[in-house]
Amino acid sequence: MNYFVEGLQGSGKTTLTEKLIKIYPDCVLIKEGDYSPVELAWCASIDEKTCQDILNSYPELSEQIKEKTFKEDDRYVICYTKVRTDNRKFYSDLEQYEIYNGRIYDKDFRKIVLDRYRRFNDNNMIFECSLFQNIVEDMILFKNASDEEIITFYKQVKEALGGKEYYIYYLYSDDIEGNFDMIRKQRLDDKGNEIWYQIMLEYFDNSPYALKRGISGEEELIKHFKHRQGLELKILKEVFADKHLILRSKHYSDEEIKEKNENRTYRHVR
Repeated sequence: MNYFVEGLQGSGKTTLTEKLIKIYPDCVLIKEGDYSPVELAWCASIDEKTCQDILNSYPELSEQIKEKTFKEDDRYVICYTKVRTDNRKFYSDLEQYEIYNGRIYDKDFRKIVLDRYRRFNDNNMIFECSLFQNIVEDMILFKNASDEEIITFYKQVKEALGGKEYYIYYLYSDDIEGNFDMIRKQRLDDKGNEIWYQIMLEYFDNSPYALKRGISGEEELIKHFKHRQGLELKILKEVFADKHLILRSKHYSDEEIKEKNENRTYRHVR
């Protein structure tokens, strides 16, 4: 069995993955930014020449870069956020090679995502944010895809995962504003500035979705999160009806997690 842990920012995904790895100690935990067979968030996907150019540009980081580089056919995946350096230019240079935030054409984006799910053939893995968050955000904010288009795409995702053993834990939040306020206060820089909040707000305000509609600011960002959560719940119901459990964010027990996995019957916990 493989497990996908999903939910909005601040819903408690990291806490849930830590619980799951204790319940299923034979599993391997894949977090955002780790090398993953299914997800490319916080990773640069490049060809051999570009990889060599990066190594030549940052010789002082070459050993770290090599340790965090994985070859996939004729492509190289660099988990660049796992490289430790004070040189911020390195991160901005590598960020441009991510597949998200509208950096590649929609057709190419969909092909890459579906191909990775098709090739995935491992077991006993726990994935954090590897099914919904980054893909749905990109399709809404940067591809301006409709809910219907996204649901249709996830039907293709389910086909790509056909024959594989997997289960989805989704953390439903009924206090998105409260969660948002909590992570604003938790994710600070060394001077106490709410750095996550500013980055997230700029990310939303400058997205094609927001620019097309002439919207911006925290209130609109919260509306977006509510819309995204509603859409993801709809995808679960319509596409993955027999393969998921919805847990109320921060209000569930270890027993509920174990019971669901053992019984394999759908139950909506609220």
